[in-house]
Amino acid sequence: MTTTAPNEAFLQAFHAEHPAATTEAFGRGRAPDGRSSYELLCDRVAGRTRVLDLGCGDGHLLELLSRTAGKRLAGVDLSPHSLALARRRPALAGARLAEGRAQELPFADDGFDACVSHLALMLMGEIEQVAAEVARVLAPGGLLACVVGGGAVGGEAFERFLTLVRRTVEQAPASQRIPALGDRRTRSREGLDEVLGPAGFAAVTWETVPIDLGGPVAQVWAAVAGLYDLGPLDPATVERLREAFFAEVRDLTTPDGRVPCAFRIHLATARLR
Repeated sequence: MTTTAPNEAFLQAFHAEHPAATTEAFGRGRAPDGRSSYELLCDRVAGRTRVLDLGCGDGHLLELLSRTAGKRLAGVDLSPHSLALARRRPALAGARLAEGRAQELPFADDGFDACVSHLALMLMGEIEQVAAEVARVLAPGGLLACVVGGGAVGGEAFERFLTLVRRTVEQAPASQRIPALGDRRTRSREGLDEVLGPAGFAAVTWETVPIDLGGPVAQVWAAVAGLYDLGPLDPATVERLREAFFAEVRDLTTPDGRVPCAFRIHLATARLR
């Protein structure tokens, strides 16, 4: 058994219960220019024909990519439940969707012009092997483009939610805590350069963008409650957390009932030399 097996087992179990969790949490979020984080990522690979989605989940990003005619799309994910949703999307009837690990991609060498990954690369173990596999399946000059989580925007609901979650998890038994996920180096430009450079990628370009998830408190809760940390918690604990969150953001709520909630993403791109 590899060292990443417990992490991957957790992710598979979580997405068996919540196969569209990432799309449901972040699909409606918008950058200041009105685009979603998924749309921002699509635009990073505009003009690329053969595109692989690493950690494609329920296929939302691939469906957005399919709106450009002529693309040859593929996706890989650990979760058969998420992939089942992707396969139900008519727009992806011609896409190759494979269950598998990013550390052992089931694709031929030089098969893609671009690889995208939305909030997935940051969850993966054996990250040097992932980088080597992405480099293998990309053609020379191919582009890796990722959305990486960048944390909360200060003074808004997501920051308060994370504080409540940390406190709750600290008090929970060990059986209700998630394993460590991913490699911290994927969350910074310098760290990604350290990982990707030896695999043959040029220096990473990096852009930080705020994403607005604000809205009625129940809608905001539905988005932030998709966080992995809540997965192992028992229902009573999650309900107490929900009640605490509603109380915590009451003073932030505007007269029209809107709760400000934003988080940062990093858009990272690197070209294969």
